[in-house]
Amino acid sequence: MKGEERRMMIFQTLKSSGKPVSGKTFATQFGVSRQVIVQDIALLRAQGNEIVSTNQGYLLSEHFKASRVYKVQHTNEQVEQELNMIVDLGGVVKDVFVSHKVYGLIHADLNIRSRADVAAYLEDIRNGKSMPLMNLTSGYHYHTVLAENELILDVIQQKLQEFGFLAQLQDYEPVNFWNNK
Repeated sequence: MKGEERRMMIFQTLKSSGKPVSGKTFATQFGVSRQVIVQDIALLRAQGNEIVSTNQGYLLSEHFKASRVYKVQHTNEQVEQELNMIVDLGGVVKDVFVSHKVYGLIHADLNIRSRADVAAYLEDIRNGKSMPLMNLTSGYHYHTVLAENELILDVIQQKLQEFGFLAQLQDYEPVNFWNNK
């Protein structure tokens, strides 16, 4: 099988699956290494396909029509509450990033879609003896959240505000979720 044909089949599988498909699954299916699949995914992304990597595999993110960046602040103990609230309301936490005065922008993909993903993320933090990025910036951090529509994002924003997680943006910050409609 040629690479182009394999990539077309990978894309079709992702398009019809609706759930993450692991690189190992693709590698076994096509009789190639996982590294070949990683390269195929990179080529598909270069063609403009929005393929996200999750801890469970690859997923096509075309069904998300809306996204918004929220600036939040909370304690380590409130991470689970914040993430569960977002996914319970229909959001996907695409990433986390901080703007550090010395190191600049520090970014990590999360792709958290469910309470199970939240639990896995928190377990990874605990097992890795790591701390969330927000600890570099006194609890302040940003999340890009994906959803099926803007109404879901509005509800998430309202709940973040109600729980006291939403942080006020400063004049120098590049995003303004208060007036983005």
